[in-house]
Amino acid sequence: MTSPPGYQIVVETPTGNAEYEDDINVLASSTQPLRMDFEDTKDDDEDEEKDDEDPHKPRGNWGGRFDFLVSLLGYSVGLGNVWRFPYLAYQNGGGAFVIPFIIMLILVGIPLMFMEMAFGQYASLGPTAIFGKFCPLFHGLGFGMVIISGVVSLYYNVILAWTIFYIAATFTSVLPWEHCDPQWATHECYSYADADNCATFNGSVYLNATCMFPNTTEEFSYLKELAHNATKKTPAEDYFENYVLELSDGIDNVGPVKWQLLLCLLLAWLIVFACLSRGVQSFGKVAYFTALFPYVVLFILLIRGVTLPGSVDGIKFYLTPEWHRLGKAKVWVEAAVQIFFSLSPAWGGLIALASYNKFNNNCFKDALIVSIGNISTSIFAGIVIFAIVGYLAHELDQGVGDVVAQGAGLAFMVYPEVVTRLPISPLWSFLFFFMLLTLGLGSMFAISETCITGITDLFPQWRRRKWAVVLGFAIFGTIVGLPMTTKGGMYILQLMDTYAASWSVFIFASLESLLIGWVYGADRFCKDIEQMIGPRSRLFKLIFKIFWCFLSPATLMFLLFFNWIQYKPIEYAGEPYPMWADALGWMLSLTPVIVVVGMSVYKIFTTHDEGKTFWQKIKFLSQPHASWGPANTKNRYDSVTVQYTP
Repeated sequence: MTSPPGYQIVVETPTGNAEYEDDINVLASSTQPLRMDFEDTKDDDEDEEKDDEDPHKPRGNWGGRFDFLVSLLGYSVGLGNVWRFPYLAYQNGGGAFVIPFIIMLILVGIPLMFMEMAFGQYASLGPTAIFGKFCPLFHGLGFGMVIISGVVSLYYNVILAWTIFYIAATFTSVLPWEHCDPQWATHECYSYADADNCATFNGSVYLNATCMFPNTTEEFSYLKELAHNATKKTPAEDYFENYVLELSDGIDNVGPVKWQLLLCLLLAWLIVFACLSRGVQSFGKVAYFTALFPYVVLFILLIRGVTLPGSVDGIKFYLTPEWHRLGKAKVWVEAAVQIFFSLSPAWGGLIALASYNKFNNNCFKDALIVSIGNISTSIFAGIVIFAIVGYLAHELDQGVGDVVAQGAGLAFMVYPEVVTRLPISPLWSFLFFFMLLTLGLGSMFAISETCITGITDLFPQWRRRKWAVVLGFAIFGTIVGLPMTTKGGMYILQLMDTYAASWSVFIFASLESLLIGWVYGADRFCKDIEQMIGPRSRLFKLIFKIFWCFLSPATLMFLLFFNWIQYKPIEYAGEPYPMWADALGWMLSLTPVIVVVGMSVYKIFTTHDEGKTFWQKIKFLSQPHASWGPANTKNRYDSVTVQYTP
């Protein structure tokens, strides 16, 4: 490129690649300094009109301005906000738990979320492709992330299948778990509704799911004492374990497939296929419903919950701070783990979703909105859940701490028992389980899209037939999910949930933060961010450089070592798994790490460059590839400066 007489043309590119200089033509007729900025200042409508000229169009973009935001909200706000956070808050200091939760959100959540979103948006690539250009030595890091998301998607959809099963069961005038049905009830089954009915008859005792009428005073006293000391299980608990799951006695006895669960699993994957087959544009539209509808149901449940007796006691139990708990390291670790798994950095999902953004989207604002929305939803959901649990404790004349549970126990045992004591119980049951389904689908869509994006980025020729990729992924998920629809499926699901996304994600997040902060350079990354969202203050850049280079990696490594120190072999209902199952779990958790290490070793030994030592190869492979940068070449220029030189 030649400059007009008396002018010097300075081309500044974010990657320093001079090969793009020939793409710029500068016409200068003035004798004054001229600066030409190649920032895209056109509005979104004009950008969309030129999409046909974009060589990257086959990859797709979000269809609307807020599609990405609601999809990201649906990804981050999932089942854990409803069935895990309230229990953690109760166990770790009540209202005081919010303090470490917010601090860990600042230390780990927002910095890592913003980093991954900016990373994916800058290159417009998913995890399997982006690391190959950004840092070829750790190309496998993206594959490891996709493997984690893939494994999670397999068992996550089984949980949604259970939810669909319960939704179908609500279409009746009397909920099936309202009474102890001999078909599935154990001798410990205790229906409080039946016990109340039995108590209306003088001299009767409710025992072993039967209303008994003793003949003598001595017999009455004996049965009364037996009933008082007997181990009690709610009908909802027996229904879930003995009818829905038909739970076997261990993982080494999985038994046959339960056909009803298999049909529900097929329906769950069919929903995933229908919503993702047309790409992120259809996914973005569905996300408006899956991300926002749960808030409507939570609000309805709150209005109903606070009108119930005992609800205020439940809410007080949840929010009352126990400040002395903040002195325990376990509380801070629990807060960090919860925020880490809520926002899901190092799973590849944030990179994949952000890669479909327009180049100049303000991803920092999106990260703040979703982070604040996540913690607000968690606190709000806790109030709703504890209002309902407080009512159950009041009805059973027990303490709130005696009836509260987390995870599947809350969703499929405690809450179903609560609704049996409400008027129009099938309606409240339907609303709750439909809310769980929409919450889960929001996360499931994003997890699945992460895997599908990883596949189509590796094989770009498949992008035009994305529906076939989604169909193949759904069929694969159904087949691999078959063992989890057996009578021992719960044990397999618990094994995968415990090991699939455990300490490996801490390693990946730490490594990713170190690569961006130290190898690529935090200053350089900040310039890339400024190219997308405009100039930032020195304080802004300094704060995030400290987080990415020091605070976030240090916090993650602490969590990793604490996780290892606190490790205990997996158990279910107090029963330990056999040693071979634990070994299988460790193999599952090691697989993504082995893939990363294996691909790094392969890269080193297949890089043929005469004269380079082993360490020189590592240094060479740690640098970005020449093709690294924005996907569209027009965004590769920071500016072109034309300076007059007399």
